[in-house]
Amino acid sequence: MKRYIITLMVAVCGFAAASAQKFALIDMDYILKNIPKYEMANEQLNQSSQRWEKEVNELSKEAETMYKNYQSDMVFLTDEQKQKREEEIVAKEKEVTDTRYKYFGPEGELYKKRQSLMKEIQEDVYNAVKAVAEEKGYQAIFDRASSQSIVFASPRIDVSNEVLAKLGFSK
Repeated sequence: MKRYIITLMVAVCGFAAASAQKFALIDMDYILKNIPKYEMANEQLNQSSQRWEKEVNELSKEAETMYKNYQSDMVFLTDEQKQKREEEIVAKEKEVTDTRYKYFGPEGELYKKRQSLMKEIQEDVYNAVKAVAEEKGYQAIFDRASSQSIVFASPRIDVSNEVLAKLGFSK
């Protein structure tokens, strides 16, 4: 009986502590779509990405053309000429791979450009979220856009518009 009462008291204290906490949600996609600087940064990234993709595709087509020419000329080439052409083709394919990695790799130009363009925006949004949390007394603010586990949340606890207002973009 004594154990039952202690367990019940611990449960009641746990529920009391949990109910005292305040939570809120934001929709990061919604916030970012309403920041013009973010849209401009995305457009710059898309333009750079398309330009770099075009360059990689042109190099790839050159390698493909070299290979097709090699196949059609193979019967007329000596062993030395074949080896030289094969080395040229392999070098061109390596150039394609290296260029693709240079632009789109984990530490590539696209990643670096995204980091430089988005860092300030992310910091501004973080500071605005933090300010809203401190003003309203929230212990945690969750991003509903990135959380797969939120099935339903009341629109009353969504503070996305307040964050936008802190950033100077009221909706």
